Amino acid sequence: MQKTNPLYIKNATIFMENEKRANGSIFIENGVIQGVYNKNDPLDNLPANTEVIDGAGLNVIPGFIDGNMHGAAGADVMDATKDALDTMASVLPKEGTTSFLATTITQAPENIDRALKNVATYKNKPGQAEVIGVHLEGPFIAKEKAGAQPVQHMMQPNMEQFMHWQACAGDKIKTITLAPELDDKGIIQQLSGMGINVSAGHTNAAFSDIKLAVQKGIHQLTHLCNAMSGIHHRDVGAVGAAFNLDALRAELIADGIHVTHEMLQIIYNNMGSERLLLITDAMRAKCMPPGEYDLGGQVVIVSEDRAELENRSLAGSILKMNQGAKQMFALEGVSMEDIITMTAVNPAKQIDMYDRKGSIMIGKDADILIVDDQFDVKYTICNGVVAFKEE
Repeated sequence: MQKTNPLYIKNATIFMENEKRANGSIFIENGVIQGVYNKNDPLDNLPANTEVIDGAGLNVIPGFIDGNMHGAAGADVMDATKDALDTMASVLPKEGTTSFLATTITQAPENIDRALKNVATYKNKPGQAEVIGVHLEGPFIAKEKAGAQPVQHMMQPNMEQFMHWQACAGDKIKTITLAPELDDKGIIQQLSGMGINVSAGHTNAAFSDIKLAVQKGIHQLTHLCNAMSGIHHRDVGAVGAAFNLDALRAELIADGIHVTHEMLQIIYNNMGSERLLLITDAMRAKCMPPGEYDLGGQVVIVSEDRAELENRSLAGSILKMNQGAKQMFALEGVSMEDIITMTAVNPAKQIDMYDRKGSIMIGKDADILIVDDQFDVKYTICNGVVAFKEE
């Protein structure tokens, strides 16, 4: 890692892994959290080149991890260029995202090849959000629940094809979304056995299908309520499975559009923060003006608040992570600790990266946000480097 100047943040409320320290301070060096101090036990004798940030009564929390992110600022993972990933990584810290899974879309296999090879050779840069792996969304999904995924490129789950893509990605595929009802060859068990986070999504599965899939190794649902079987009084479907099966965590697009405010409250009441992962599912129009954009070769019409295909199906989102945090924080019973759990702790645990990311602890990567009480981002620090500062 490139050597950077040390950072010292003082006079802030620091939300650590197991405690909250008021008027505390934190010392960062070489991209790693080196120490966290109490008000009455500050760090003395700072190195001469240390940058000091006065938290001024603000909150220090772990950086957001977006586990389902297709694009932003005019760029998309499927562009398969270093410039596209650079563009995304440079703009995401403004919303508090310090790391993300580069998320693909159902496309012709050769296009997925190119996108994965691009991620495999991409070098993360100081002062940008970190690409920590790949979320392979499709093409092993159900046509009945296509959403904005191109139907013509969908295929049956195929282990040989997955292994080819994992080789293209340099073993960086961390999460795969598939429709479990299509798995008639035991692929879920094989993927889970390899340590892949297998997520049920774009699925028409009944509750019994999801229950069986959990036994095989599925432990996540992709963008809960969207592109999946909903709750019916004779079969509670995939959404009901999220409520009933404690082994499942679920992604959630908390923009008030994909899931209404009232449904967000119902979901939180049933699942709590321990089983939810906030995501954006954002596409290239995020941070861009309204107009027409591309998603997987399809025309997407973007207004001030949403992205839709010409048939009015939602096509990803233009949500920012801190906006999703604000939506959830407005719900009854949700604390700042709950937001941290949903935006940092759970995403890191779900892809087995909690030893490095997801909380503020000595020895972990210095992916840190300084925010006010409403999740307005004042500073974003990515691996010890100030990546965003509010002007």
